[in-house]
Amino acid sequence: MKIYILFLICLFTSYSHAKNILVHIPEASGICYAKNSDTLYVANDEGKVYEIDTDGKILREKRLGKYDLEGVACDDKNNKLLFAVEKQDNILVVNQKTLKVQKEIDIKREFKDIQVLKKDKKNGLEGIAITDEGIYLSNQSKKRWPKSDSSVLIKINSIDKKKVTIREIVDHGYIDIAGLSFHKGYLYMVSDYDNLLIKYDLKNNKTIWKKALPDFACEGVAFDDVGNIYFADDAGKIYKYRFKVFE
Repeated sequence: MKIYILFLICLFTSYSHAKNILVHIPEASGICYAKNSDTLYVANDEGKVYEIDTDGKILREKRLGKYDLEGVACDDKNNKLLFAVEKQDNILVVNQKTLKVQKEIDIKREFKDIQVLKKDKKNGLEGIAITDEGIYLSNQSKKRWPKSDSSVLIKINSIDKKKVTIREIVDHGYIDIAGLSFHKGYLYMVSDYDNLLIKYDLKNNKTIWKKALPDFACEGVAFDDVGNIYFADDAGKIYKYRFKVFE
């Protein structure tokens, strides 16, 4: 009887989770919400970007080049998309309206004599998010700061130059952070390894709360303006939930 009940619980959980699939996109590795168009942009591991509406309809699809795109941020003020590119550990800047590549921004790899970014196959830039204070990127790693190539957030002030300097390190205490998004003054992070959604207070450098996510390979997170949260699943799906489910 216990086995049967457990089976029903697992079946119900799986079914409920399946109802939240918004659209299938291969190797979805990042997602952001654009306020000016009320659409979502999805990054793909194979160098593609997709624009979809909030109901899951694919509006545009374009291959940007041979890039391992691992995160995307919508810069609505400047009509740009900023992609975190793994392996190169740089930022790809794309025009939001035309989807044309504008430039690549390199990041200096050291901060206070510690090599924060290291070109290897295991670790690299994964998440990216924009706020008025600057641009934040996550280095996906299982190492703890202050070890070289560790799991931290790096902050840069702008993308005005061809090569920019790391201005700040945020040691959040988590590993394998794969996605970032700002919402109502807080930073939200997703840990692929621990399967967590984390609400984080950057000003005070502390966790507000953390919640377990459904069992999927979460690589990105975004919020719209009407109370929905979206997740990019590397297995090829975009999920949509009411955010109050996690609060």
